[in-house]
Amino acid sequence: MTIKAGIIGTGFIGPAHVEAIRRLGFVEVAAVAERGDDLAQAKAKQLSIPKAYGDYKKLLADPDIQVVHNCTPNHLHFGINKEILAAKKHIISEKPLAMTSVESRELVRLAKDAGVVNAINFNYRYMPLVQHAHQMCTAARDVGRIYAIHGSYLQDWLLLENDWNWRLVPELSGASRAVADVGSHWCDLVQFITGLKIVRVMADLVTIHPKRKRPKVEVETYAGKVLRPEDLEDVAINTEDYGSILLEFDSGAHGSLTVNQCAAGRKNRLYVEIDGSKCALAWDQERPNELWIGRRDGPNQLLLKDPSLLHPAAREYAHYPGGHNEGYPVGPKNLFRNVYGFIEGTRPGGDFSTFQDGHNEIAICDAVLKSSRERKWVDVDY
Repeated sequence: MTIKAGIIGTGFIGPAHVEAIRRLGFVEVAAVAERGDDLAQAKAKQLSIPKAYGDYKKLLADPDIQVVHNCTPNHLHFGINKEILAAKKHIISEKPLAMTSVESRELVRLAKDAGVVNAINFNYRYMPLVQHAHQMCTAARDVGRIYAIHGSYLQDWLLLENDWNWRLVPELSGASRAVADVGSHWCDLVQFITGLKIVRVMADLVTIHPKRKRPKVEVETYAGKVLRPEDLEDVAINTEDYGSILLEFDSGAHGSLTVNQCAAGRKNRLYVEIDGSKCALAWDQERPNELWIGRRDGPNQLLLKDPSLLHPAAREYAHYPGGHNEGYPVGPKNLFRNVYGFIEGTRPGGDFSTFQDGHNEIAICDAVLKSSRERKWVDVDY
């Protein structure tokens, strides 16, 4: 029987969820909810979704909907996630899970009490070569003892002082921006690949633009227009554009992360390098079909995505043969396949990131914020 899903929120990520769900073949996107009937109807027509709700509560009351995807802005995640759990629907939430670790810890408890499947969209875990790297570090032990982990997440979408987005507003996005928004993906990814856990951090956070120019009306109003100085107003910014973070893992390994949303020319560069006693690994999200393997006593290797060359447990994450590249959309597709397969009973292993993983990343962000304020090493309080 076809599983029916509902989507709440249709910004950038909502349609990405819709596309990934439809590629599964055994799940129907049956309903969408937005702010008001007019917008909901317009989005439903645009995305060819049969049911449209101008109030997400009506979607939650729909008995046909078994799984709900929460694709709303950050500040709405906690409240809506609570209501989805109260409605006893399976849930896939966008990150962050909530605005604070107190809230996220409550959601973990409520999800357990509700007895529903819960997942969070840490989609980079599910790229084929990431899965292969995970096997190399854990089951196969090809990397050996892990000495150090380092990398960065660099973007340029907030390079200029007149770049503006709702994520710059703490009330909407949270107390941390760059680290919580993209650094959390990096932290989740390295912990997944290595099987290690971040236990202590030392952070230096910087607001490159203490003041930014905000349009006096919504940015969309100016689509295709040049903003004049009189159209802008100065707004104080108190979330980080940049962060340097030293890390300690539960194995005793150390590492470092640089996050920067003002890095010219870098669009979405998530880069990870892992230095082990037998070899090193490096993966760049902008070149997702390549895994660099470094060796001291032999030639280095650039492994190109090819199912026939991957670890057996990673092969199912590659859907096309060697020479046929796969990119960003394969991550959420594989995650949703695992979640819906678990719901359906065809994938009993439950290989997907859960609310617990979402809470863990918020706990790391809390420690990062505290460390930067107090200028010292801080333990992560999970």
